[in-house]
Amino acid sequence: MDPARDPRSDRRPALASAAKPRAQRGEAERSSKKDGPARGRRSRQPAVFTRLRRWLRPPRRLRPTGAGWSFFAFTFGVGFAALNTGNNLLYLVLALMLAFLVLSGVLSESALRGIEVRRRLPAELFAGSPARIALEIHNAQRRAAAFAVVVEDRAADADVGDRATGRCVALRIAPGASEVRSYAFTPERRGAFRFEGFVVSTRFPFGLFSKSRVLEAPEEALVYPAVARLAPPREDAASSVGGDRPLPRDGAGDVADGLRDREVGDPARRIHWRASARARRLLVRRRAGDEQSEILVQLELGAPGGEGFERSVSRAASEALAGLEAGRRVALRAGRTEFEAGSGPRQRAALLAFLARVEPAGAEAAA
Repeated sequence: MDPARDPRSDRRPALASAAKPRAQRGEAERSSKKDGPARGRRSRQPAVFTRLRRWLRPPRRLRPTGAGWSFFAFTFGVGFAALNTGNNLLYLVLALMLAFLVLSGVLSESALRGIEVRRRLPAELFAGSPARIALEIHNAQRRAAAFAVVVEDRAADADVGDRATGRCVALRIAPGASEVRSYAFTPERRGAFRFEGFVVSTRFPFGLFSKSRVLEAPEEALVYPAVARLAPPREDAASSVGGDRPLPRDGAGDVADGLRDREVGDPARRIHWRASARARRLLVRRRAGDEQSEILVQLELGAPGGEGFERSVSRAASEALAGLEAGRRVALRAGRTEFEAGSGPRQRAALLAFLARVEPAGAEAAA
């Protein structure tokens, strides 16, 4: 029989060709099993190093003050004289000075051990306008009081990195008590502002060392654009940034046709207390013909960024606030984003939040 036509000879190359990929696949699987744990270890290495650095981070930071360095030099001099002379009195003075250092460390630790800080942000933050940020300092210890506690609030800045926004001092906090302190804070620009945490320090009791600890308390605040006080728009005048449609503001009718949010100038006798309690905001009875003029504020987004665009945003925010404080209904149009005319705290918050995040390009994404 011709071996070239033997069917068994025809199957041998096929079997060999099938066996070869299986061998390759087996080798690939073995190599993947060998490399798999290594890749897993490499992927876990950053997390492990991060936890290790966090675990090795000292819980306290100790920095000698000017008086502390002088005390160190004096202690070294007394110890050197005691070793050279063998005078028992010098040894006694050296022991007292070393005990002084130990006592300073113990008392300063008792002042920082149970300190907890909570930040209270104001309802609104405007760029360039000073505001007060309150810090509630609580001493969670049951028996020991905290003395001379300095709390420094830290924030993340894209330009200079981590920086201090302000500090507060509490001379004494009783066990289990809380003290509220505040500091002045002026945001430099609009947008999201991120607070990182606190640095709590003390120089108690002798002022030789400044011992501190870091408390992480991340929090984000939204800074509104800078606003200027503008005269309220007149009923018969056009808006400087858009246009308004004057309508009779206060209805003279006696028939109530619904409820609306209370505006500046509405008398207290028109407040509907039951509806206000259910809605958790002040509502007044709407009279027949009780309508407001509408103001349209327009913001051009095609202008290049920089100081010119920031001035335009500030001008738009000032016009919107002036209209709302005058009791007018304010609408906003910026590119393809448009806010319907409205009034009240909700409209104020919505317009300011949009103007705080708007950018020359991609305004819809910011909205």
